[in-house]
This record gives sequence, structure tokens and C-alpha cells, in this order.
Amino acid sequence: MPSSSSLPLPAARALRKLGRDLAVARRKRRISTADMASRLFVSRDTLWRLEKGDPSVAIGTLATATFILQLHERFNSLASPASDDLGLSLEEERLPQRIRRS
Repeated sequence: MPSSSSLPLPAARALRKLGRDLAVARRKRRISTADMASRLFVSRDTLWRLEKGDPSVAIGTLATATFILQLHERFNSLASPASDDLGLSLEEERLPQRIRRS
């Protein structure tokens, strides 16, 4: 089970922010912790851990939470190649300078 101390600090911070953002989204939709946990098929303790950014919460629980909150399209494009600026830059650097006829 990974702990937050085994994560790079920026990743741990991102998980905590994601958890807080999910909690705000849930509250804006007026979904109680009991109802959200029930819809996720997890305990309220697991929901609280998700909302605190605990890295040991299953990614499937996170994916389901985004679906319930209707945020799954954003989750779906998280690592989209089209928005991978570093990957696109590296790909561009590898383009040949000249193409010769064979």
C-alpha cells in the first residue's frame, strides 16, 4: 500500500487537491457522504480517504467518482496524447531535417 511519503511531493499535492476538488463537487451537487459512498460501493471511510487524496484508494474508485459527479470526460482526457505538450515537443525534435528519395 503506497503512502503519501513514497510519492513525489508534487504528486502528493496533486492528489490532495484532486480529493478536495472532488469533495467540493460532491457538496455542490448536494450528495451526502453516505449516498456517495453507497453509489461508489465503498465505505464512508474510503470516500473520506479519496477526498483527502490518499494514494492507496483504488483508481477504479476515483474513476467511478468522476462518473457519478459527471466529470468523467475530463478524467478520460487526463493523459491524452493530443494535450501532452512534452510528448509533442519530443516528437517534433525527432523529425528528420531532410527526407531523401529512395
